[in-house]
Amino acid sequence: QVQLVESGGGLVQAGDSLRLSCAASGRTFTFSRYAMGWFRQAPGKEREFVGGISRNSGSTYAADSVEGRFTISRDNAKNTVYLQMSSLKPEDTAVYYCAASPRYYGVGYVSSEYGCWGQGTQVTVSS
Repeated sequence: QVQLVESGGGLVQAGDSLRLSCAASGRTFTFSRYAMGWFRQAPGKEREFVGGISRNSGSTYAADSVEGRFTISRDNAKNTVYLQMSSLKPEDTAVYYCAASPRYYGVGYVSSEYGCWGQGTQVTVSS
């Protein structure tokens, strides 16, 4: 059984920074064998890909909407992936989810390839 648990969400003001963490656990889950992605879903909107990181951190990708403001990293020794968010905007308000993909190379941006999902953490950015 794989479990992904996000943390670090909260209420911040526009321009602030926030770091989300996603801790993975599971007896048969080898974190380093999974590419990791971050998605978000705002009220009334579809879930969208925010960014991702490959198994060995060799590749990272951020969506155009967050490029230059959000950074994704991972620590395979700690089974944790991070989403560092800076210069936050009210339009970044959403529930943020981490997810795991068995993709061998690179980063996937399609949600259907991610088989394991966390429960989400709320990020609210006030203007």
